[in-house]
Amino acid sequence: MQAFEHTPPEARELLKRPIRDLKLRIEGSPLEKFVKQLHEELLAKGLTRFRPACYLSDEWACPDREPIIGIPFYLADPKVAAIERSLNDLEDEREILMYLRHEAGHAFNYAYELYDTKEWIDLFGPFDRPYVDTYTPVPFSRRFVRHIAGWYAQKHPDEDFAETFAVWMTPRSAWKKRYAGWPALKKLEYVDRMARELANKDPTRPLAKALAEMPVEEMATSLEDFYRETIPDEQRAISDLVPDGELEDIFTAGPAREGLAPAGTVLAAHAKTLTDKITYWTGIRRSLAKKLVETIVRRSRDLELFVDRSREAEQLLDMTVLATTLAMNYLQRGKFDEK
Repeated sequence: MQAFEHTPPEARELLKRPIRDLKLRIEGSPLEKFVKQLHEELLAKGLTRFRPACYLSDEWACPDREPIIGIPFYLADPKVAAIERSLNDLEDEREILMYLRHEAGHAFNYAYELYDTKEWIDLFGPFDRPYVDTYTPVPFSRRFVRHIAGWYAQKHPDEDFAETFAVWMTPRSAWKKRYAGWPALKKLEYVDRMARELANKDPTRPLAKALAEMPVEEMATSLEDFYRETIPDEQRAISDLVPDGELEDIFTAGPAREGLAPAGTVLAAHAKTLTDKITYWTGIRRSLAKKLVETIVRRSRDLELFVDRSREAEQLLDMTVLATTLAMNYLQRGKFDEK
């Protein structure tokens, strides 16, 4: 696991403190504007009686059959967010709204108990299907919408509905045009119809009685222990990746000379773009794509590899294909290589 020494000094002093003692709140935090925007978007869609509450928790979540939205606590404080950014990956404004719309889909499903109706089950599948963390999606399947990375709609019928709802409610998503001819369009049309039918109806399951799960006020573990418990699986997946031979085939060996630029420096300059594209086209979690790119940058530096300026475009393309292939291996096999 990446050492905590890499976290910002001003944030490191918080590591030993119990999370509940940080007194984190949505009100007055950077999250407040996003929750407000979510509620405004729901109202703009005509849902006058559906305004799910949000609370701080250990992760993005909507407790089982409870119409309430959990938001990761680290997004409520810049210092804690800095720890998350240094150890894992931090959602930007676009991603925060994407996750909020997704969780709102769960909350809408639970509030009106749609998951228990025949039409919902016929469209999305049985709600009581076993929920598993690992799944093998069919990339580019047109039976499902695309919203969160990882072909997430394919994970479970409940996630399929939440993703469909999120696409439907996203401003300017042009879902009718984008999904024209897709089997997934029937799901979007269902969400649209249900939203119109339920627009002015009170939820079957009262929002005010929704029960939060793992609220931040009850999180007695320290920040340090929280990250030691939640990050290792991801770190172990990355530790399996040492593409030295492939990198040496792509880039130019030293020593440094005219016409060569350090590969690590060149790749680092493109790291965010590479991470974004790998995430979008392969569907692996963005945090894993980021670690994958960081590992390649680090190994390129350790091996003292260089980009040949006369072949820079070719070498960057080769590296992108390599990283994408490694990511697809992980998506299909749960690991980056064959070891």
